Amino acid sequence: MSDSIDLDTETDVTWLSDSDLETVRGRVPMVYVEAVPVRLDELGKVTHIGLLLRAMPDGTISRAIVSGRVLWGETIRQALSRHLDKDLGPAAFPRLPASLVPFTIAEYMPDPTMTGFHDPRQHAVSLAYVVPVQGDCTPSQDALDFAWLTCEEAAGIDVSAEMTGGQDRLVRLALAHTGSLP
Repeated sequence: MSDSIDLDTETDVTWLSDSDLETVRGRVPMVYVEAVPVRLDELGKVTHIGLLLRAMPDGTISRAIVSGRVLWGETIRQALSRHLDKDLGPAAFPRLPASLVPFTIAEYMPDPTMTGFHDPRQHAVSLAYVVPVQGDCTPSQDALDFAWLTCEEAAGIDVSAEMTGGQDRLVRLALAHTGSLP
């Protein structure tokens, strides 16, 4: 029996190394979940949309919705919960939908002219959800700020200009889906 330790044994198979991720992104569509955080009134009508403020890899600042990859072996519900907790903080108290049927599916492409959803790194298929949030949101990870906007503000041209990759379209689609598009 050898006294050496097998350093090639990886116990966390849910995450890829940066180089492996780059290789996979170049060959296989990635699966993402996106969540549009909302506040509801007493009748369940959307009153506000929550948007993050993020520093982007190219050095720009952009408004964004909650978004992230689904890991190997992770359910959609687990991925949504993980990304909501990571981006909005543990006191946000999101109410995940009972049904995991997304309100839309967005297909991000490296070529911005193909679908209107753009991610220069990859081809990604994203399941998008409207998620009511009851608690206090505290931006975390790479988010600089978090703000609640009225439906009118969120659908407006000023906010749209602050968003990238087509996420402004997802916000308007979420508002339309919930009957809240001004």
